[in-house]
Amino acid sequence: MSTAQLEKHRSIVPGHVPAHLVHDVDMFAPDGIEDGFHEAWGRLQQDGMPDLIYTPLTGGHWIATRGELIDEIYRDPSRFSSEIIFLPKEAGEKYAMVPTRMDPPEHTPYRKVLDKGLNHTAIRRTEEQVRQTAAELIDGFVTDGRCDFGKQYAGIFPVRVFLALCDLPESDAPMLGELANDMTRPPGRTPGEQAAALDKANQGFFRYVEPIIAARRGGTGTDLITTMLNSEINGAPMPDDKALGLISLLLLGGLDTVVNFLSFMMLHLARNPETVAELREDPLKLQRSAEEMFRRFGVVSDARMVAYDMTYRGVELKKGDMILLPTALHGLDAHANDDAWTLRPGRTGIAHSTFAQGPHRCAGMHLARLEVIVTLQEWLKRIPQFTLAPDAKPVFHSGIIGTVEGVPLVWDRA
Repeated sequence: MSTAQLEKHRSIVPGHVPAHLVHDVDMFAPDGIEDGFHEAWGRLQQDGMPDLIYTPLTGGHWIATRGELIDEIYRDPSRFSSEIIFLPKEAGEKYAMVPTRMDPPEHTPYRKVLDKGLNHTAIRRTEEQVRQTAAELIDGFVTDGRCDFGKQYAGIFPVRVFLALCDLPESDAPMLGELANDMTRPPGRTPGEQAAALDKANQGFFRYVEPIIAARRGGTGTDLITTMLNSEINGAPMPDDKALGLISLLLLGGLDTVVNFLSFMMLHLARNPETVAELREDPLKLQRSAEEMFRRFGVVSDARMVAYDMTYRGVELKKGDMILLPTALHGLDAHANDDAWTLRPGRTGIAHSTFAQGPHRCAGMHLARLEVIVTLQEWLKRIPQFTLAPDAKPVFHSGIIGTVEGVPLVWDRA
């Protein structure tokens, strides 16, 4: 049963929270989710909504509703810690992956390890492999004149690419996908139930990677896991517990976010043929459009913990308070981007936090960008015009990662 179908658990509103800032917002089932993930979150930017609000749902937490706050909070670990980043807080306390739960300077050497395998230069070397994977998948259904985009492409392409880079069998993908889903959208009616579900999934990742770490420790392979595992931390081998957390994070990050982003992107393009034509007719604009896509379709909503008692933007915050940062609300903020709801491939001066900001800016952003560009190029080369099937009924879900299911696309067969 989904979180949206369950009775919502309410927490007591703390005494320091003013009544006018309290709004019922369930991050796992925001009002209006049936109309769209981004549309539901966009309701929090209606006229009169404060920049910082508090919800008694999901364990009780603050929500930053404007891009300026989301950007600032991400960039300032001295005030807003990454010690806990998942909600509800009780579930976030069970999250044990690194270095996302670390603040600088402890975080820094682990981030360098991630960058070693995922930097721009390293990812450029994978382009041929990424392109071949995309082409093979599209060629497999192009003559059918239709496909279930999520099941036949988005749910396979980035996963196949990532598992190949990690030298892991594709047959492990369904099991890993289930673990990732329970990490980013943990089932349960109460914070305690969601914490138990997240902890179970987290431990599932650890059990999976433990023998892989044992086998590749000291190895000479060039795959991502071996490269990162055998990097030094402050001049010494990476501790076993940190290795478990880092390699698990590597898999979690590579198996969920881009999968869902691609489906949001193609759902929009299928409904807007004029944008497809613009991309098709200008290869350079297509290549440069990735940043605009990321701005328009942010899917991550993680959190930061208040490091000490403070007054922030006129609001009293207490140490340990949690603040949710829905990245979609930065890219869609009219104060940050003109005509923000319109996808403009040629847009300049783009502002978004889809990859977060500051020390925890997403290490996988170069791979994600390559996967988006290659998808558009290889798709439009074979399927220059397409639409959403008349019987399409997309279903949207919210959580740490937003999702959309049911994106059937149709086109004229050559």
